[in-house]
Amino acid sequence: MLKWEEWMDIKSLHRQGQSIRRIAQETGRARNTVRRVLRAKEPPRFQIPERSSCLDEFKPYVEKRYRECGLSAVRLQAELRPMGYLGSLQTLRRYVHELKQQHQRPAKATLRFETPPGEQSQVDWAYCGRFRTPAGLLFPVYAFTLVLCYSRLLYLEFTSSMKLDTLIRCHQRAFEFLGGWTRALLYDNMKQVKLSRFVFNPLFLDFANHYGFTPRTCKPFSPRTKGKVERPIRYVKDNFLNGRAFVDLDDLNAQGRHWLNETANVRMHATTQERPVDLWPKEELLALASVTPYQLFESASRQVSRESVVYFERSKYSVPPAYVGRRVAVQASPQTVRIQAGDLIIAEHRRAPKPYSSVMRPEHVEALWQLTLNRPAPPQPHWELTFNQQVPVRSLTAYEEVAP
Repeated sequence: MLKWEEWMDIKSLHRQGQSIRRIAQETGRARNTVRRVLRAKEPPRFQIPERSSCLDEFKPYVEKRYRECGLSAVRLQAELRPMGYLGSLQTLRRYVHELKQQHQRPAKATLRFETPPGEQSQVDWAYCGRFRTPAGLLFPVYAFTLVLCYSRLLYLEFTSSMKLDTLIRCHQRAFEFLGGWTRALLYDNMKQVKLSRFVFNPLFLDFANHYGFTPRTCKPFSPRTKGKVERPIRYVKDNFLNGRAFVDLDDLNAQGRHWLNETANVRMHATTQERPVDLWPKEELLALASVTPYQLFESASRQVSRESVVYFERSKYSVPPAYVGRRVAVQASPQTVRIQAGDLIIAEHRRAPKPYSSVMRPEHVEALWQLTLNRPAPPQPHWELTFNQQVPVRSLTAYEEVAP
């Protein structure tokens, strides 16, 4: 069979005015072969010859059993041996793999649709790795992403946790960045949003109701239905994170914001063939000024440590030393941390600017120092050995009274 290069050489020589006889001499091919090539409009295609297999007569049975029970090649071989199958296990495995691929292709099919302006956004988290701090602790980094489905405008923020309060704060900062929010937001089945298949997280639902958007979740185990935000996550990791170095989380977010403004949101989008920043003004977003900011108060129970501090979100906050060892309630808003013992507020601090911070009030530190200086010495166990015991001396009359 002629190779593609030989076919092209014959065509080229003929266009140069060479005769069939001359072309046959130069290429070493028969003149009939040259004539056949010149008559053909396209090069011949190689076809793999069909070969028979010892599995051919058993394929209907294998397909039936696989579709019914999903049996492995080992199980199928045990059933086929009594039926006369003499082929190898490897042959059977190759055919079962083909059946598996045929079964999975329909499951991978995903219906894509474009949403009108202001109708939907898609939200997701991405794990970006763990990095060791100067103190030797492993610091996790996650990326929060929100993309407007119509314009493809992207918001990106890096965090050190994926807790519900962090998720809500990321939403609030995304709304400020975008100038509003869509009527619906689509999530995967994260616990911060949905506790079970039919039950939304009450706190997140309260947040959604406050801003007037409808939270929706994609079908379980089908993240491709949230593809508008799945693809930007890969884009963030490849185009922004890969090959760059950052000093800390603040630097990471600062560079991320610059990347959004100078690269991600001003590029020509492959699907819309327009820049997200150009389509953004056409988004019919719910206005940022239409509601008051949502006030998030977290509540947690903590025990005051021996250092007279309470640990909350990887930072420590001071309390009066009289409460060492007691259980207290910590109530936190985006700006403040309030510590309460029973009905009494014993301390109130501004929220730590970053994890692993120490937020201390001078009066608490001074009281702990004074308590340490004036601490009474604990009682020491002791015992005595006097050596002053005397042996009692009895009168002889006592023995005479008891004598018979």
